[in-house]
Amino acid sequence: MSAELPITLEDVAAAAETIRGHVLRTPLVAAPRLSAMSGAEVFVKYENLQVTNAFKERGALNKLAALTDEERERGVVALSAGNHAQALACHARRLGIPATIVMPRTTPFTKIASTESFGARVVLEGETVGECGAVVDTLIAREGLILVHPYDDPLVMAGQGTIGLEMLEDQPDLDCLIVPVGGGGLVSGIAVAATAMKHGIEVVGVQAAQYASMAAALAGKEVACGGDTLAEGIAVKAVSRTAVSILTALGVDVLVVDEAAIERAIYAYLVRLKTLAEGAGAAGLAALLSQPGRFKGRKVGLVLSGGNIDPRLLSAITVRALEREDRVVTFRVTVRDRPGELGKVADILGREGANILEVSHQRLLLDVPAMRASTDITIETRDGDHAERIRRRLEAEGMTVTRLAPLQHRG
Repeated sequence: MSAELPITLEDVAAAAETIRGHVLRTPLVAAPRLSAMSGAEVFVKYENLQVTNAFKERGALNKLAALTDEERERGVVALSAGNHAQALACHARRLGIPATIVMPRTTPFTKIASTESFGARVVLEGETVGECGAVVDTLIAREGLILVHPYDDPLVMAGQGTIGLEMLEDQPDLDCLIVPVGGGGLVSGIAVAATAMKHGIEVVGVQAAQYASMAAALAGKEVACGGDTLAEGIAVKAVSRTAVSILTALGVDVLVVDEAAIERAIYAYLVRLKTLAEGAGAAGLAALLSQPGRFKGRKVGLVLSGGNIDPRLLSAITVRALEREDRVVTFRVTVRDRPGELGKVADILGREGANILEVSHQRLLLDVPAMRASTDITIETRDGDHAERIRRRLEAEGMTVTRLAPLQHRG
């Protein structure tokens, strides 16, 4: 079957030789804690350990290595505000190839600075992907630059497929691979390699619900894509038609996961495996935890495709998860409005082993009697039982205590 496709196992094997020694052969590691959560026997491929913390280096390097001397002298160009930009810039510098990256004007400064740090010329033009695409076309026509597409290129697909090759070399008895899907380059390359290496293996793609473009394309439907997502790395509206043909021929199914599932998966990687996963990188685990019945009892390989997550976003996800687990709790405590009352509350919390994270003292709330004051106190507890014991202890001292819903005190 693969011989009839735009890329073959031989193409992927050739890409593996090309990138050998220049791109990290990331480990595939058993994850017993994720196995206990899901009911499957789980192995994780840590692509977040690459120099640019994502898998994109594989395809970018395979494409760059195939350029002629004349094409290298002309230079390359790509449209990207994410991992592809950094991967291309990194390996273009190493090979002495001029690289130009077109980014939307709204691109965060940290991503611009990171790409420039690898020596690339960054062009900030346009507000939308369409506008930026027109800029790329202009640069190609005016300067003769060579386009390195992030996913719709057979050489890029073959490079990404080396992940599947390595996974089955390290763990031949895997019977299912779960792969994040944006434009389709990663899952296509992996599917070609895996299905050629092992008969009967299942490759499952995963997309964010707001950007289910590949799932719709495989079903022959149209879907409106848009909105904010934690998985911005796979928030792709226009998928590769080449990828659609490959996934259709190989019978690859694409699942859709919501934002809550992605958030849960990011936190699970952080807490259970002590590793960072960006939203796109965590999509595979999100699908596994959302549909455990489908994968129960199977040997599943997860592709943790990237770890470039904003620290502020990670902080918010962590606090939200702790609140859901009753390990961060907010009480609204109403006390008599006189000296020493707030100190009494703090004393009780200290003796009960709670850690105070935040205090907001209110006197002007209309639902609080004039002779009393309200204090919102966010505390760190061991679990729900510990939080309930603290609540009862405060009430025993004559205080009125209301447990605020998670995040209510911020809204």
